[in-house]
Amino acid sequence: MNNTTRKHTALPKAQILIEALPWLTRHRGKTVVVKFGGNAMIDEDLKAAFAQDIVFLHHAGLRPVVVHGGGPQISAALDRHGIVSEFKAGLRVTTEDAMDVVRMVLAGQVQRELVGLLNQYGPLAVGMTGEDAHTITATKHQPRIDGELVDIGRVGEITAIDTGAIEALLADGRIPVVSSIARSQDDGHVYNVNADTAAAALAAALGAETLMVLTDVEGLYEDWPDSDEVISRLTATQLEKLLPELASGMVPKMEGCLHAVRNGVTTARVIDGRVQHSILLEIFTDEGIGTMVVPDDTTQGDA
Repeated sequence: MNNTTRKHTALPKAQILIEALPWLTRHRGKTVVVKFGGNAMIDEDLKAAFAQDIVFLHHAGLRPVVVHGGGPQISAALDRHGIVSEFKAGLRVTTEDAMDVVRMVLAGQVQRELVGLLNQYGPLAVGMTGEDAHTITATKHQPRIDGELVDIGRVGEITAIDTGAIEALLADGRIPVVSSIARSQDDGHVYNVNADTAAAALAAALGAETLMVLTDVEGLYEDWPDSDEVISRLTATQLEKLLPELASGMVPKMEGCLHAVRNGVTTARVIDGRVQHSILLEIFTDEGIGTMVVPDDTTQGDA
């Protein structure tokens, strides 16, 4: 390869890096909470790309915190243990037996794998659950179905967040990877908490710049199922009006985004985890993908 050819092939790479410069400057030192879920948790290539993105954010001077659930893996493990998976009001009914499996899968399997992927790039990731250092505290959550409170077992409603352990890890240059299990406020047990809700609560408590929720759709659709136009940006109040019309799987994600931006997080984004490197595309380019939620008093145009 002669010099001229080499210059030309390298130039687009330089231009891409320079395009990221304003974003690198803007986000440097900021905390980003990323909810890892959907297909990105199952597909090997997407998992690897996710780990690369998180490590890239870390080396670019951001402070990523990863929160994960593990729906598909939990269902598979419950099947293997002969425990039936049952859902009420969109939440997994979690018996004592099921809770043991949930905890084992989240903290012992999903989290370990993610920590391993991140640590291919250096001594970066540290796994923990919401039980550690009182990070997430919960009480029993009883959803209301047809006006009646329903017992769905060890499913928790978050009552308190203590960010001390996460802050210490971030200050030490580490990447915290948090499983969505909470300690109980009142009975010495543990609770299964929705990972979208946990990510939003942590983002607010950490004063994060951004909450990013990976999902298996392109974003929030304008007029689903009649249209697949994605709403690229909406305010907290606009989102609140849409909530009653959303599909049940999107509700905890969008309620999480709403909670985050109402509690000090600058932007909350739902992005398509089926697209490789969607996190980098969302943070470092003009053409952000997915749906961005902003606080009500934000002026137009500042992404």
